[in-house]
Order: sequence, then structure tokens, then C-alpha cells
Amino acid sequence: MTDQGNNNQNISQNPFAALFSSLADAKQFASGQKQRRQAEQQCKVLVINSGESQSESDNSVSDSIDDNDDSVAEISRSFRSRQELCEQLNVNHMIQRIFLITLDNSDPSLRGSNGIPPRCVYLEEVAADLDGQDWLNMDTIEQALFSRLLLQELGNHLIYMTSCSVVNLSADRDAGEKRAIPYLYACYRRAKEEITKVPEKLLSYAVHCKNLTVSNARTVLLTPEIYISQNVYEQLLDLLLEAVRGAQFEEVMEFLEEVIASLLADQEVRTFGEVMAPVFDIFQGRVKDLDLCQLLLYSYLEILLYFSRQKDISKVLMEHIQPKDPNSGIQYQKTLLGAILNISCLLKTPGVVENHGFFLNPSRSSPQEMKVQESNIHQFMGQFHDKLYQILKNLLQQSSETRHLLLSWLGGCLQANMGRAKIWANQMPEIFFQMFASDAFFLNLGAALLKLCQPFSRPYSPKLLTFNPTYCLLKELSEEERRNRNVHARGLDKETCLIPVPPQQTVEFAQSYSLLTENLILTQLTLYLGFHRLHDQMVKMNQSLHRLQGTWRDTQLSGGAAAAELREQFERLMTVYLSTKAATTQLAMLQSCLNLQASCAALLVQLSLGNQGSEHIPLIFPLPALENSLLCFVPEFFAENMGDFFIFLRRFADKVLESSAESLEHVLTFITVLFTHRMKNPHLRAKLAEVLEAVMPHMETLSPGAVQPIMFQRQRVFNTYRHAPQLAEALITVFVDIEFTGDPHQFEQKFNYRRPMYAILKYMWGEESYRESIKRLADYASENLEAMNPPLFLRFLNLLMNDAIFLLDEAIQYLSKIKILQLERDRGEWDSLAPDARREKESSLQMFGQLGRFHNIMSNETIGTLAFLTSEIKGLFVHPFLAERIISMLNYFLQHLVGPKMGALKVKDFSEFDFKPQQLVSDICTIYLNLGDEENFCATVPKDGRSYSPTLFCQTVRVLKKINKPGDMIVSFSLLADKIKSLADRHQQEEETFSDAPDEFLDPIMSTLMLDPVLLPSSNVTVDRTTIARHLLSDQTDPFNRSPLTMDQIRPNEELRQQIMKWLADHKQKV
Repeated sequence: MTDQGNNNQNISQNPFAALFSSLADAKQFASGQKQRRQAEQQCKVLVINSGESQSESDNSVSDSIDDNDDSVAEISRSFRSRQELCEQLNVNHMIQRIFLITLDNSDPSLRGSNGIPPRCVYLEEVAADLDGQDWLNMDTIEQALFSRLLLQELGNHLIYMTSCSVVNLSADRDAGEKRAIPYLYACYRRAKEEITKVPEKLLSYAVHCKNLTVSNARTVLLTPEIYISQNVYEQLLDLLLEAVRGAQFEEVMEFLEEVIASLLADQEVRTFGEVMAPVFDIFQGRVKDLDLCQLLLYSYLEILLYFSRQKDISKVLMEHIQPKDPNSGIQYQKTLLGAILNISCLLKTPGVVENHGFFLNPSRSSPQEMKVQESNIHQFMGQFHDKLYQILKNLLQQSSETRHLLLSWLGGCLQANMGRAKIWANQMPEIFFQMFASDAFFLNLGAALLKLCQPFSRPYSPKLLTFNPTYCLLKELSEEERRNRNVHARGLDKETCLIPVPPQQTVEFAQSYSLLTENLILTQLTLYLGFHRLHDQMVKMNQSLHRLQGTWRDTQLSGGAAAAELREQFERLMTVYLSTKAATTQLAMLQSCLNLQASCAALLVQLSLGNQGSEHIPLIFPLPALENSLLCFVPEFFAENMGDFFIFLRRFADKVLESSAESLEHVLTFITVLFTHRMKNPHLRAKLAEVLEAVMPHMETLSPGAVQPIMFQRQRVFNTYRHAPQLAEALITVFVDIEFTGDPHQFEQKFNYRRPMYAILKYMWGEESYRESIKRLADYASENLEAMNPPLFLRFLNLLMNDAIFLLDEAIQYLSKIKILQLERDRGEWDSLAPDARREKESSLQMFGQLGRFHNIMSNETIGTLAFLTSEIKGLFVHPFLAERIISMLNYFLQHLVGPKMGALKVKDFSEFDFKPQQLVSDICTIYLNLGDEENFCATVPKDGRSYSPTLFCQTVRVLKKINKPGDMIVSFSLLADKIKSLADRHQQEEETFSDAPDEFLDPIMSTLMLDPVLLPSSNVTVDRTTIARHLLSDQTDPFNRSPLTMDQIRPNEELRQQIMKWLADHKQKV
């Protein structure tokens, strides 16, 4: 601080002396004490008369003109009026209070203290430029303020303005503020305060001072390079940060609004966008490394919220975030909005757990601790998604320009990231993360868009029906057309739709599409690109964790480095899994998604019914024909998303399903309708079976002490579903249809697709409404066995037996191979092998184990399904079309499970391969007992010359006793075995009797005597009716020339039948 001399006694140093023509004139005035007292008194009177309501600070001039301030009175007569003198002194003091600057370096003890700030910056150079003038006025304030802003070392220019020597840190800080923007804002606040306090004649001066703060703020932002060692854009952002964290938010916003208006009025040096660009860049640099649970993040989000609400900032913000390369997916993540969207509890760098802030060392944390951490993450996610939603909503509502820019950004982003859904992307993670935006980006974007969809996410909302899917077929639009027609998603015309567009159907495109249509499509596409991949990752991680855990436990017995390494791998993968699970199971996000998917289910049902009106129409079966249906414009990812989401809930957030009864009913209706041919893609239809399994009640076998999940609401919805008969029929239809998908891998795929269907059928069979509908299908099949097209249920049973035969046969083969490899290993034969050969053996054992387990699981399901179906459906199974097949299948399996071949299946640890021989034997015996009352069935059993023998049934009885089956079951099967044995003896005699039958009487396929010969029209070959009927269930072609053939085309060979009957009668008579 400069030294202050006590020099006010020297009139030559007084600035008012400059008003006189010479120093002598000034001294002459000073000699008159009477004039001094009169001037002083008059000044006081003038100030007092200026307004009775003046505050203490308004009287600063009269108070400061005291007995010690001789120079003022001595020179007062130099002014044209005493009022002018007082006004100038008031203006000087007001400027000092607002800007904390002064030209007066006099002794503070000689000044009046009232109305003067305690500390000011002395502008020595300005004072010198003004020839020693020590007061400030409206003519000099601009120069003074500009000089103040350019000062480098403010501490060297601070002076005391009053004689009070008490340390005042606040005054030092305010006057010595080095940062231009915070200083000008503080001046703005002080100027506003003065405006509310000064008398009317000073009001214009106070307003001018306030305007000066705004104009200088504009100058600072337009020409930041002249303010050395200052980053004015950081200062602006810091000012906003302090505002959102304090109580001055409204005042800061008011200040900025005026600065923005000033900047917009003067864009010659820099445009407003160029001024804001560095602010946005600094903002992005600060937030990109913040964690989800850091409170500082939410302060920055408040700033971004302000940006989105401010009409001028929001426009330049949207212009600023447009990526440099719009075709690069990762470039969208590198924008300001992308940096915000990339924040989550997921790993910032995939695979790098170090420095990750969540779920570290999970094996050392209790379940309660992890649950608390997950709950904390979910709480922050809720706040985070709310902020994102408000930001997007503000930008959409701000103006047509910001809306267009935001939707263009979203449309371009989704198109540039379409590669995320490709199979190759998941197989090459290194390339994936260099090309596309992150999982966190899409998860957060999806959560925000879901919130935007909530106003119409109600299944019966009339707004839903305004959705126009023809939007998806538009292509090659200009930018202007996209703006005018509200079409911002790109590349959707390349997407496969639920059904193909009929050749004769014309497409009527809308002139303009609603925001609802755009929101719905953009949201579904975002979920398809984001949530789907995360779900897939979680399933794979879950499987890997189970494998690692098992391997780790095995290696713990031997200890060493291998066990420690496995533990480390397990820890790292568990951290990733728990973080991903926390990110994807936030309740509000799941509920929003559930609302949307249930609403889309209702919407697609309405479209499948041909509804193009404004009101929902009821669902009535049979369904109307698909004519001019808008389903041909709906991309498949709508149904993919729905299926994926409900399967995810079943696996990772089951409680959400129980709390959403109304939504589940809409999902059941969607499945019932779309299971039929409302979707062309057989793979997608098959996936709906998995969805149905996910939403239906499930009673699983739990570990001891575990609590059975609550299923009340799901049971109620499923059991009271009004379209239960149609749902059961639709399920069986899909079971049959996926036999031929046209895919080169259709044979292997069908078993995976049918896996969930067995669980659904089992549950349906336990509920009367569903069971009765299945029995009606069976009755219809019994009555129409020789229809041109085989009845649905007949084809279903045929395929079910085909699957059972193949699966259990394959399982038996794999178990035999596993046993051989296990014996080789246990005998030490692998020890002498070369490392490569040993690894090959281990790999084979692992592969056979996985395949054996899969085939065992599936064969258990198929045999179990046959067991409960035969409890009430008997006619079809005992009909010659099916009886021989099911009997040969059952006998073949019994031969392996209880006969001499059973030793080949005795692998170590049956449970490892899901091999349940006891359950299989029990189910096979149950099927026999269910059908054993039918004489035709029992008579057919001995005809199975390949596997049946009385000894086989005796061995079965022994096994039933060994596995402790109920006594009544053992007795019943023993009686059935005796009955079949007597029929076998009779059959043996007949076989011997008919052994010399002429060749033309024998079926050319089965080599058995034909009892009902029929002629095939195209090949002109005669076969037995049961033989060709069984063949046509699986293949509707002539087996001899492959030409198309149906049962209604065959003709009885009556002449041959008569010859056979005559031969039989003659032969029996001879015998």
C-alpha cells in the first residue's frame, strides 16, 4: 500500500483548487472563515432538503464536510452552486462504494467515515492523467474502471479509506478482487443496491454505474487477450458455479442476462457463439472426469440446466455440440453433452478396475455393504437422470431451432452408432471402444429419453394412436425437409420390419410427424443400441463368474499362485458385474421402461388389428386378416426391445414384474397376437416364448432357508387372462413353426427356442383354463387325423417325440464318451501324454460335458412333458399313427437306463451333467401307466422288436423299487408288465404265422404286413396308411420321389386290401 502524507493543509494539493484561475485566488478564498461556515451550513441544508427519506449513506457529503475538512469549504465558492458541489461529492462517494476505487490518496483520518468503503484501489495513473484530480464522476469512471481491470498487482494499490485500523479481511478481499468477471459482478450487485437507496437525482448515475459493469463484462469477454494472466471464461463458469451452490443464483442470472443482451448487440469482434465456446470447452473438461456420486457434478448440471433454459445460450450450445465428424459414433461422446452422458458407475475404461470408485474387493464386503452401496448409486442415478431429462426437455421446448438441432444430434448419433448392434462389434472390443460411444452414454441417454416418453406411456393413452410408423421408411431427405417434416432419425429404411410390405400396398407418408412419433422411435432405437448390449454382457459375466468360482474352489485345495490368480480374476470380474448390475437396475429407470414397453405392446396390438383411428378397439378372436397393416413399417427392434427388457427383469430385477400387474396383461395380449403370423421372423416369434416364460409365475427349487419370491400378482394375471385358450394355441403353433425357420442352423436352434416352452406348457397344464384349451386341440386332432393339413396338435406331438428321441439319444452318446475320458484320466493315462495332447483331452472332456448337460436338460423336459400330457390325452397317443413311435422310444430309453447298457452311463457326479436317470425312469413308467389302460397301446408294445423284452420290464420294476418309488406305482407297473408279456406271446405266434406273407403284401418302408394299403398318386407306390401318415407329419412329400403330398391325395388300394384280407383269412384257417 502507498504511503499517505498528511498534506491536505496544502491547498495546492486539493483537486478543487484546479477550478480557480490561480493558486492565489484559491488561498484568498481560504482566508475567510465566515464564508467557510456559511458554505458548510448551506451544503448541509441542501443535502437535508434533497429528501427526507435519505439513508445514512445519502448524507455522506454533509457528514464528511466537518471542521477538519477545511479545503472543501474554502473552495466551494468556485462551483456555480453549492448544490453542484454536494451532488459531485455524493457521486464520488457512490462510485467509490460501487467500484471500490478512488483517486483520493489523502490521509484517511482527515476524511469523514460515513458512506465511504473501508478499502479502495488507488488509481494513481488515472489521477496523474487527470492532473491530480482526486474525485470520480461520470466523465472519468469509464477510464478509471478500465484502468482498474487492467491492474496487475492490486495489493500494491489498496489504501485505507477511513481511519479505522481494525483488520477487515472481507473489505480487503472485495477491493482487491483480481478476477475481472467476479469483480464486475460484485460491482453490479453494489450498483443495484445503490439504485434502491440513492435519492432520485442520483438514480441515473447509479443506473449508469450498473450499466458500466455490464458493458465492461462484455468487453472483457470479447477481448480476453488484453487481461493478462486471466482466464475470463473460467471466471464466468466459476461465477455460475458459486451461484448454483449459494444463495445468489437469481442475481447472477440477472447479471448474465444483461451481459448476454449486450454481447448479442455487439458481435463485430466475436460472435456470441465464439464467446461461449471456450466456456463450454472448460465446462466439458471439468465434468468429464467427475464420478456419478460426486456432489460437484450436480452443481455443474445445474449450470447446464441454466444453459438449456436460456434461449440464446441454448442455441449456441446446440451448435457447439455438433460433432466434427457426424459419421463417427465416438465423436458424439467427445462433445459436451456426450461427456455428461458418459458419466456412470460403469468402468470408465473397459477392463480397467484400478481407480474405479465402486464395489472394489467385493469378496471382502458383506452383502449388506454391497446393497447399501448399490442403493447409494441408485439414489444418485435418480438425480442424474432427472437432470438429464430436464436438460433435454428444455432444449426441445426452448425454440424450434434448438429442437431441430437436438433431434438432429440424436438422429445422427444413433445412425453413427448403429454398429453397436452388430455381432462383430462384441467380438472385437478394442475396435468397438475406438469407434462407438460407450455403454454408459447409451444407458443414460435411454433413461432421459424414457422420461420424455412418460406422458404417453400408458397402454390406453389416445396419444399412442397418433404414432405413425411410416416415418421409418423415409429416406434421402434434405436438411430442410427433415426440419419441416420433423424427421431426424436416419437409416431406418434399412431396418427389417415386423412383416414385409405387401407388393400392392401403397405408403402414404405424412407431411409432418409428431414429436411423439420421433420420441418413441428415437427412444426405442437408443434402447436397442444400449440396453440390449448391457444385458448380454451381464448374462455372459454371470456365466463366467460361475465358472471362475468353481475353478477357484478346485484350485484352492492345491493352493499356490494359480489359486491367487483365479481369486484376482474373480474379484475384478465381480467388480465389473456389480457395477453393471447397479447401473442397469435403478428402479425409476426400470419403471419408466416398463411403462413404455407395456404401452408399445398395446400399440402394436392395435396396429395388428388394423386400427388407424383415435380410439382403442377391443381384441376379438379370430383376428382379422392383415390388410394394409402398419406393422409392415414397424422395425423389429420394437419387439426385440420388449422381449429383451422382460427377460432382463426376470433375471435381474424380478420384483419389478410382481409390482406391474396391469402391464403384464398387455404383454400377454401382445404375445398372444404376435405369436401368430403378425411377425414374419421365426426367431423373433420364438423369443416371445422366452418373454412369456419371464413374465409367468415361476416356482423354482430354492436352497434351504431361501425365501420363495412373491408371485401373487403374476399368478392372478396369468390365471385370469381372458385369452388363455388363444395363448395356449399360439404357443403350440410357434413350437411347431420353428421346426423350419429357413436358417442353416435351424436344427440346433430349435432346441434352444423350445427350452422355455416346456416350462410354460407345464405351468399351463396345471391351470384348468389352459389345460382345457390344450385338450380341445387334442380332441380336434383326433377327429381330423387325415385332414389335408395335419392338425396342429398332431404335428406338435410328432415333433415332441422327435425331439425326445434325438435329445436323449445324444445325451446317452455324450455320457458314454465322458465316462471313457474320465476313466482314462483316473487311470493316469493322461500323465504320459504331451502337453498339447493332454490339453486336447481336457478340452474334449469339457466340451462333451457341456453338450451332455444341454441334451440331458432338454431330454428331461421333453419326457416330462409327455408324462403330464398323457395323463389326460390318450386317444392320439394310442392311435396307430403315434403308438408305435412312442413305444419304441420308451423301450429304447429303458434299455439304456435299466438294462445291461446302463453301466456305460455311470459318469462321476450325475448332477454336473444334469443327468437324472431316476427321474427319467419314473417319467417313462408314468407314460406307460397313463396309456396302459388302452388295449391297442398294450398290444403294440410287443411289436417293438428292437428294444422290447419281458426281461426289460422286470429290470424296470427292480429299479423302481431301488429308487423308492411309491408302492402303488410299482404294483401297477408290474401288472402292466404281465399284461404286455401275455400279449407279447400272442404277437409272437402271429409273427410266426405271417412270416411267409408275399412281398407285395409288405409295407415297402417298414417291411410289415399292410392292413390298410393306400396308393401314393405321384410315385404310384402302395404303402400302409399308418406309415405314410406318420411320414407326412414331419415331411409333406412323397418319400419315393419328393413331390408334394398331403393325406387327402392318397387313395385306398382296395383291390390289394381285399387280397391281403383273403390271404389272412385263408392263412388263419390253415393254422
